[in-house]
Amino acid sequence: GDGLLRAPMPGQVRAVKVAEGEQVTQGQVVLLLEAMKMEIRVQAPFAGTVTRLEVREGEVVERDAVLAEITPESA
Repeated sequence: GDGLLRAPMPGQVRAVKVAEGEQVTQGQVVLLLEAMKMEIRVQAPFAGTVTRLEVREGEVVERDAVLAEITPESA
C-alpha cells in the first residue's frame, strides 16, 4: 500500500469528500466517482492524512489515474 488512491475504472468525479491535510479513518469515503451510471465510493485503505488531492469535482479520470494520496498514521 503506497497510499495512492487510484480510479478503479474510468469515470467522472462526482464529489470530493475530504480536504488536503484532513485526517481520515480506514474505510472513510474520500470521493465519489460516477462510472457507467453507477456511483463508486473510493475509500481510504487505512487511517492517515490526506497529503494530496489530484482531482476536483467534475473532472473526468481514466482507469488507474491517481485521485489522492494518503499518508498512513505513524504506528
